[in-house]
Amino acid sequence: MENSTHFKVFRLAAYGDIGQMKYFYFAVVTVLYFVIILANALLIGVICIERSLHEPMYLFLCALFVNQLYGSTALFPALMFYLLSDTHDISLLYCYLQVYVLYTYAITEFGNSAVMSYDRYICICYPLQYNNIMTPKIVFGLILLSWLYSFFLNAIVISLSLRLQFCGNVLDRLYCDNYSVVKLACSNTMLNNIWGLVVTVLSISCTLFPTIYSYVRILQVCLKSSKETKQKAFNTCTPHIASLLNFSSGCLFVILQGRYDTAHLPPILRSILFVYFLICPPLFNPIMYGIRMANIRQACKKVLRL
Repeated sequence: MENSTHFKVFRLAAYGDIGQMKYFYFAVVTVLYFVIILANALLIGVICIERSLHEPMYLFLCALFVNQLYGSTALFPALMFYLLSDTHDISLLYCYLQVYVLYTYAITEFGNSAVMSYDRYICICYPLQYNNIMTPKIVFGLILLSWLYSFFLNAIVISLSLRLQFCGNVLDRLYCDNYSVVKLACSNTMLNNIWGLVVTVLSISCTLFPTIYSYVRILQVCLKSSKETKQKAFNTCTPHIASLLNFSSGCLFVILQGRYDTAHLPPILRSILFVYFLICPPLFNPIMYGIRMANIRQACKKVLRL
């Protein structure tokens, strides 16, 4: 084991010295956070208030919007604070809390996507049995499962990281992520690496594979169905597929930056790619679903009296 020091803080080096530009970045981030809160809270409120939207598909969307507010809150307040601060130190406790919230947000997002794809699969492939299968008890059980599954997996991630001793405390990041924290450790990280692999395998097998299977089955049914059925499937599935691809791309950017040297990229581009999955999905999903889905659009007009 190399010489280790009991660090009480990590230093987020990605902020660097941006001079007076920090006020411009702060204004941009503040506006983005305000829009994210407003858009997601509006659709959550509309779905809760409007009884015509108390159906499985819209309840799953409501869970999606709640999770996006949850994930954004882990980034934006800290980002706004550090942009204006002269020091960019983050306590170990808050760092681990940020890791936990961001990782639970990411896995819950994939879990919600799997649940939503399953809902569309049942609706399109088994329309006559849909109401008997997607009962309120099943709907809330699936929503709860996606959250508890994520909380459990990441509780173990954090417990394994808490035991580590560190040789350094500088993270070239705008926020804490577990991979970068573990890389600073002097102590044995074999358990962390093994559990990280387990979480990856479980996340893919329990979320991405069911999502892909659901859409393959939907495609098979649509190829044999009427034009009306194809149009219905297109209208309800397109926003979800676009949302999933958008979020998956953001996660891929983070993974690639952690595994490969991206020093040749401009710092501002690296920073944008690193926060993409926390900004773009919560920003664009409410707008996309609000525009693409007629029932939500009409309910928003009714609630806002437009």
